[in-house]
Amino acid sequence: MTETAPLGRRAAVEFVGTGALVAVVVGSGIQATKLTGDVGLQLLANSTATVFGLGVLIALLGPISGAHFNPVVTLAAWWTGRRGGEGPGLREAAAYVPAQIAGAIGGAVLANAMFAEPLARWSTHARWSGHLWLGEVVATAGLVLLIFGLARVGRAHLAPVAVAAYIGAAYWFTSSTSFANPAVTIGRAVTDTFAGIAPASVLPFIAAQLVGLVVGIALVAALFGRPAAAAEDVVVPHGEHHPAATGR
Repeated sequence: MTETAPLGRRAAVEFVGTGALVAVVVGSGIQATKLTGDVGLQLLANSTATVFGLGVLIALLGPISGAHFNPVVTLAAWWTGRRGGEGPGLREAAAYVPAQIAGAIGGAVLANAMFAEPLARWSTHARWSGHLWLGEVVATAGLVLLIFGLARVGRAHLAPVAVAAYIGAAYWFTSSTSFANPAVTIGRAVTDTFAGIAPASVLPFIAAQLVGLVVGIALVAALFGRPAAAAEDVVVPHGEHHPAATGR
């Protein structure tokens, strides 16, 4: 169980895991733009790399921290498990979220460095439109519903593959290309490359993601008739521990 690892180690895992996830997203986006000028192929390459990278990270790091890599997942786990003591407490959440944000920024800087881009440059890619915010609500609500819903139906062992597949699909069926993650959104603001988001667009995206969090929790309760499980009880196949997964 995650409780067997010291909180400092779990927070470090969240830092490294979120950083690696952003490095995959940003790095594959940069690589794609260097290989082709076709935007569709660029998105295909970016989404494919993210699917595989996310699956690997959940499998590797999930048994230690729960593989949240996402403040939305951490907050959902805290909220749904607060009464029964099943999820992370406020102390754990307070350690995870800053680690995820710092990791996301570090991952973007690392990706920039690997491709000889400026280490940190504000993105000029404006993503400011109501239909994009709606896409973020849908993407985030779906992610929360998937993670916690699988646990309700006893199929938590499918979550690593299911979450990676969902994120890959959501690249294409949501207008926003499914950020679904406040930490990753912040990290992607410091890279002026394919995966970047302009700083002015960050807060509306995060607001939409928080709305999606509420909608997702409500859907789990409405569809499964009881509170969602804590995030640590979500994914199975890496041993007895059940890590949750993330957005990108």
